[in-house]
Amino acid sequence: MSTEVAMYSDEDNQNYEDWMSNLPEELWDVPLSSLAIPGSHDAMSYSLDINSPLIRSESDTFRLLDGLFYCLTRPAIYRWSTTQEKGIVEQLSEGIRYFDLRIAHKPYDPSNELYFTHVIYTHLTVVETLRAVASWLESHSREVVILACSHFEGLNDKLHEHLIFSLKKIFGSKLCPRKETVVTLRGLWALGYQVLLSYDDQSAARHQALWPGIPYWWANQYTASGVVSYLDWQKDMGRPDGFFVSGLNLTADRSYIALHPRQSLQTLTLANWKELRPWLEEQVPGPHSNNLNIIAGDFIGPVPFCPLVINLNRKLLRQQRMDERTLRGEDR
Repeated sequence: MSTEVAMYSDEDNQNYEDWMSNLPEELWDVPLSSLAIPGSHDAMSYSLDINSPLIRSESDTFRLLDGLFYCLTRPAIYRWSTTQEKGIVEQLSEGIRYFDLRIAHKPYDPSNELYFTHVIYTHLTVVETLRAVASWLESHSREVVILACSHFEGLNDKLHEHLIFSLKKIFGSKLCPRKETVVTLRGLWALGYQVLLSYDDQSAARHQALWPGIPYWWANQYTASGVVSYLDWQKDMGRPDGFFVSGLNLTADRSYIALHPRQSLQTLTLANWKELRPWLEEQVPGPHSNNLNIIAGDFIGPVPFCPLVINLNRKLLRQQRMDERTLRGEDR
């Protein structure tokens, strides 16, 4: 059986826990920024605490409405802020290798404890979650994750330094420093690196272990056609250098939510999946201006999101082989 055929099919029950280490060797020297990598948008929203405070950046008007009509607003917030239903370790085992992590400190909390957010806060803390990621990586020594930490609601300089210290302690020698300008699987394996830690705050500049923020193409649309049009427009403009994320995720504004009281982000996502899927299947990873890299989605369990993204690397493999045949022909 050829290496290409031996890759993955989204129609079977493949195990994607070790998909990176199972890639054909021809792809081990391709920069990670040219591979197709499945990502989780608002990765920790499965752990939202429906009774937590609203995040600090919410408007005073919305805060007042939430106080007056709590029994109505909270179920709606929960339905429309939840973007994932699987836990972080399950997402890793499904094949997710990029995680959108929005971090915050709760108001009036005297401790240094940090949580994740999406309108409200999570039950799970940052430290306990990332320890679980580090533990999973211990038993999957050739898998690499990209952790994109952002937003940082309510963090002052002291809390940033506390968080960065904790991240370094949790991942230790697994952290790939940003001085590694060309990052490939073979290179990372040789050095024992498994974590690229993107930290979207100026605090990152003082720490070689942290990478800057990764651009995220966010359509801010509630229809598949709107998302696809936006992403195609971005592709026409050309991809950024290095890592970047194409957000294959829908966004409903508050007027849409008010007019659709029986819907949720999950029902909206699943209803639009038939239109999103063919667009996803057409994409090509690689270094060229119209190629994609990380593709992030919602509800990665109910739809075959990870297999479809991982299988895009077949196209990159075919291109590699065509280029090699062309070079061999030129050498004759």
